[in-house]
Amino acid sequence: MAVPHSATSTYLRDFVGAATVAESVFALRPDYRALLIAVSGIEPAPSDAHGEELLRRAEVAARRATEDMPVEDQPTIAAWRDAYRAFGAKPQRTRNSVEALTRRAETGLPRVNRLTDIYNAISVLHRIPVGGEDLLRYAGSPRLIRATGAEPFDTTSAGESVVEFPPAGEVVWCDDAGVTCRRWNWRQARRTQLSESTTSALFILDALAPMTDDELHTAADELAEHVRALGPSVHVEQRLVTRSDI
Repeated sequence: MAVPHSATSTYLRDFVGAATVAESVFALRPDYRALLIAVSGIEPAPSDAHGEELLRRAEVAARRATEDMPVEDQPTIAAWRDAYRAFGAKPQRTRNSVEALTRRAETGLPRVNRLTDIYNAISVLHRIPVGGEDLLRYAGSPRLIRATGAEPFDTTSAGESVVEFPPAGEVVWCDDAGVTCRRWNWRQARRTQLSESTTSALFILDALAPMTDDELHTAADELAEHVRALGPSVHVEQRLVTRSDI
């Protein structure tokens, strides 16, 4: 699959426009919002100095934040711990992505690839779960659902490729081929993961109260600004999904 060069903006707009969040998810957290950013025209490249500077800023910010308040008590992180409990996950065992990254900041955030470095830094700086995936590896548009137990999830275990099936009721992002991210924002599938060769990407920012819409858009706009710098032909389309869209 390739993004049509003659209608890039329309293609990206249609892609995020077709994304859905199930009512069963909003029933768990009516305050939930998803802000999707679809990007094309990225020039492939490895991790760079710009991403390194962002990660260092994020590490400093996370360390300062935890001086005054434990990670689990920080308001946006505590909200996600409550959301995990609502669908049966144990937040002490499977931490939401922003909590996991914030805890890692003390010893150093991971350096993965240029795109992942950027969105991980934005996640920690704004204390919001952010996911990033290769848009061209999607089969259809993304949707957030409560799993039936039949959706395959491509991952690794003990260094080996395996396919798991999330239990019924778990909140998962998926497409027509299976689960792309388990437990809302806990672990992403191998199939759609970003790499140094990625040219089109999807970023998903997950928000719960007390994060405001203004704070959500600020984080998204900063992420989009960094991504726009990754090539002269970068196109970006955003969409906010809320319960009122159902």
